[in-house]
Amino acid sequence: RLKAALDASGEPTAWYVRQADQSIFSNIRPEAIKDGVDTIGVRTFADAPYAFPNIRMEYAMRNTHVPPGPWRAVAHTHNPFIRECFIDELAVAAGKDPYQFRRKLLAKAPRDLGILDAVAKAADWEKPLPSGVHRGIAVQDAYGSYTAAVIEVSVNDKGELKVHRVVVGIDPGYIVNPDSVRAQAEGCVAYSLTAALYGEITIKDGRVAQSNFHDYPMLRIAEMPKVEVVLAPTGGFWGGVGEPTFAPL
Repeated sequence: RLKAALDASGEPTAWYVRQADQSIFSNIRPEAIKDGVDTIGVRTFADAPYAFPNIRMEYAMRNTHVPPGPWRAVAHTHNPFIRECFIDELAVAAGKDPYQFRRKLLAKAPRDLGILDAVAKAADWEKPLPSGVHRGIAVQDAYGSYTAAVIEVSVNDKGELKVHRVVVGIDPGYIVNPDSVRAQAEGCVAYSLTAALYGEITIKDGRVAQSNFHDYPMLRIAEMPKVEVVLAPTGGFWGGVGEPTFAPL
């Protein structure tokens, strides 16, 4: 549950987060539990770069008989989706462009702001799109790196989503092999869009119902959008590249 307040000029004044979910590490890494809080599970909210004057965050662990396990990018999957969608809602409520709205909130987070700007520039954010095509933008630091993405989509009369173009960027500090970083980012596009469009695990009679690609489909080649990867290393630190770009997508 997320709530926020805006002043008369549309500037954020307060942010409230109430998170209740299962803990992946309560069984396999109990040392990650501090005072009843899964410190891995609250990533994205507990370390959010946005400069809200007043912040309150609450957490309640709610484990069920079905144990969850790690998935590519772990808590940097669902948490960024919730956080960044909510930032968009605030931008709409404030009557502001979602990119510019984020820029002001990231004034004290130069690396988050830097990769956001690099991706927005590469995606030609200020240029109008063809009729019927829409775009979204998001930013997220993960696994020691800073990432952002812009996605262009359309929706047909049946409500089906088509992803036309993805511009995703990463600042991992240093880059040794650019081709490897691009490949990892492209793989994150396939996995993240699969999660958004198809990914679902259901439980029946106490067991997972899905068993293979026939009932847990992955994004197919024909469905892959045009992918542009922005490499923007700023130096001074070493971040990961295998999972971070999943987060903003």
